[in-house]
Amino acid sequence: MAANHPRRPGLKTVSMCGNLWLIIMSETTTVSDIFRRALEMRKANPTASYKDVTGQIVSEFSGKPFPETAFLTIPEYDNIAPEEDWTAGLPVVLRGIQCQDWNDVAHGIVISLEQVENYPKESGREDDPSKQWRNRTKGIAEAEEKGVDKWMPEELMAIAKRNVKT
Repeated sequence: MAANHPRRPGLKTVSMCGNLWLIIMSETTTVSDIFRRALEMRKANPTASYKDVTGQIVSEFSGKPFPETAFLTIPEYDNIAPEEDWTAGLPVVLRGIQCQDWNDVAHGIVISLEQVENYPKESGREDDPSKQWRNRTKGIAEAEEKGVDKWMPEELMAIAKRNVKT
């Protein structure tokens, strides 16, 4: 028979083999769940402001148990934005959980959501070769061009230039 965990509300425990207890997660929402819900809200209404999304998160989750701080994470978006951007709101989420304030939790989620949505628009994809910090030819492009110009026969250069144009 499941019983409430004495120190962790929202968790249930089940006695197994004497002193061994199995902890069962109940309907506790995780930070990842809230972030995914925020993404769904933006997908359903892309013209909604971030303030509207914050308000909707607060209204949907108020009265529910706060997420566990042990699972303070959101899904990884390394292919869209640098980690320091998509995790930008997690300190605010942590403060909201610790202070039991859904407004702070929602605000932190929206900070991360905003970073994930705006980074590609403002700076292009993370793996874009034209980005200087990812550009492997940075620093050697000029020398490479000189080498190609010096050693490649003119006929092959003309063929290559024609193929590039078509």
